Amino acid sequence: MSIPEPVARRTQPNADSAAEDYLKTIYHHTEWQSAPVTPSVLAATMGVAPSSVTEMAKKLSAAGLVNYEPYKPLTLTAEGTARARGVIRRHRLIETWLVDEMGYDWHEVHDEAEVLEHSISDRLLDAIDSRLGHPTRDPHGDPIPSADGSVESSPALLLSQAAIGTSGMVVRISDRDPSLLLSLAAAGIRPSTTLSVVSRDASTGFIVRVAGATDSDADGGPLVPVSASGGSSIWISAPA
Repeated sequence: MSIPEPVARRTQPNADSAAEDYLKTIYHHTEWQSAPVTPSVLAATMGVAPSSVTEMAKKLSAAGLVNYEPYKPLTLTAEGTARARGVIRRHRLIETWLVDEMGYDWHEVHDEAEVLEHSISDRLLDAIDSRLGHPTRDPHGDPIPSADGSVESSPALLLSQAAIGTSGMVVRISDRDPSLLLSLAAAGIRPSTTLSVVSRDASTGFIVRVAGATDSDADGGPLVPVSASGGSSIWISAPA
């Protein structure tokens, strides 16, 4: 009797998951800033040809999910926003589940969630949500949309835009660079950590003081260097 070959992981998205990825990426682009995404930026972000973006934008527009005009930024319709939040809810609940229940570290979960978000059932997603106690933030600080599509948001400031002397709690850290997440965790910087900007340089990065650490100096927490790319990946609570 022949032994069946193992089923390979899906490497090419189907039509529905490809559309969901576009909606999610458009939504994510404006989640933490207000400038809408242009087709060229969307193509670069997703690693596809501009012609592919144009083709998908027309399909999503015909489906009532995206507002599309040639050579203009893309925006989501109300229905497109709801669909995008549904995918993002799946992604972030899966990331939280992998960290809280499955032993993953926060730098390991993004790619796994990218695969699983298109395949798990609504029943399993609801079970995960209940098991975790209905979390409102994922391990990186991103808000998890509720089952009805509502989102809890709070004012935040990108660290790269913070003036010297600014203090705030880390609200969110982008999960796009696993090596950055590792280095920040080693320095004690995660969501809910309080930082103060001590110095900044556009090319070399920042020096921040991390509050609440045990290895502190006479003035408070330790001084930690943060790269320029790190400054563009960390959001802190906006000053009142």
